[in-house]
Amino acid sequence: MATVSATGEELTLGRKLLLLNWPLVLLLCLISAIGVGMLYSAGGGSWEPWAMRQVMRLGAALVLMLVVALIDIRFWLRYAYAIYFVTAALLVGVEVAGATGMGARRWIDLGVVRLQPSELMKIALILGLARYFHGISIEDVGRPSRLLAPVLMTLAPAFLVLRQPDLGTAVMLVIAGATIFFVVGVRLWKFAAVGALGLAAMPVVWSFLRPYQRQRILTFFDPETDPLGAGYHILQAKIALGSGGVFGKGYMQGSQAHLDFLPERQTDFIFTMLAEEFGLIGGLEVLALFLVLFAYGFGIALRIRNQFGRVVALGVTMTVSIYVSLNIAMVMGLVPVVGAPLPLISYGGTAMLSVMVGYGLLLSASIGKDTAIGKSAPFDDF
Repeated sequence: MATVSATGEELTLGRKLLLLNWPLVLLLCLISAIGVGMLYSAGGGSWEPWAMRQVMRLGAALVLMLVVALIDIRFWLRYAYAIYFVTAALLVGVEVAGATGMGARRWIDLGVVRLQPSELMKIALILGLARYFHGISIEDVGRPSRLLAPVLMTLAPAFLVLRQPDLGTAVMLVIAGATIFFVVGVRLWKFAAVGALGLAAMPVVWSFLRPYQRQRILTFFDPETDPLGAGYHILQAKIALGSGGVFGKGYMQGSQAHLDFLPERQTDFIFTMLAEEFGLIGGLEVLALFLVLFAYGFGIALRIRNQFGRVVALGVTMTVSIYVSLNIAMVMGLVPVVGAPLPLISYGGTAMLSVMVGYGLLLSASIGKDTAIGKSAPFDDF
């Protein structure tokens, strides 16, 4: 299945490489390199235990991203449902026989690597929803009955992830699904109606939360009520952010992180460590890089002519941007601590893989932006 240009000619591999958005690839590498540098600092100036593993994962993820990017976008359309349901089956596998770590069952142990299906579901959900909405008209989008299937496609994996328990990723799956509903033209009043139902269902959701998750949410409103328990994370994060000042304390000189006051400095709170070492200026520079990354994504999406590729590009861009926003807001104490890593910077193999595969799909859609993809029934090719 060959990608075609605007003139209808098939694109060779060399031509695809020329059409690849290399500035976007370099920007992804730059942000990831900052992450490696911060993990080196988190390890106390050592490549172990995090930085070297992240470098190896980054190399593998970059290769996989380029492979995904060079595959015709129609291939991903054809197998979108298969990818979604295989990933959903992996989530069920976690429920049945998943590996447990830090009090949660989120991984499948493959011997060589531990796979976290919830991270893969972020991309699989985008593919599945993009495939569904590609197969219906804008008039169908306005019919509530045609939205039941994509709502279930969003809520089912979110429920499985919530049971692991992983509140942050479950929330992100729901938000990712909601953003795709928005970009395909679902009316705002329907979001308001769903939001009202969500508020009504809060007691049910609350009953599924673990005690520590409930305590985190309650402590969010007043962290000082439990400064050595549930409020410890956010209080130490605020101290680290404030102590960095405008220009920071210097690379590997952050006292909160290196004296082990800052918890999870290699994952959820890595931005706090960065801000302590490089200050307000360093934090703003990283945010500026992410803003450029998102601008690239939205710019590419607007130039894609087929619905499937456009929704995939917008879905990837908005999902990553929301993840960045949630992580920054979390470490600043603006939202409860829910366990949301900073994309490309936080330590994590499957998280890195999912982001890079997502941008591989975005690049594939960009290369095939002029490829004509006809409408078909929502569940064709499944």
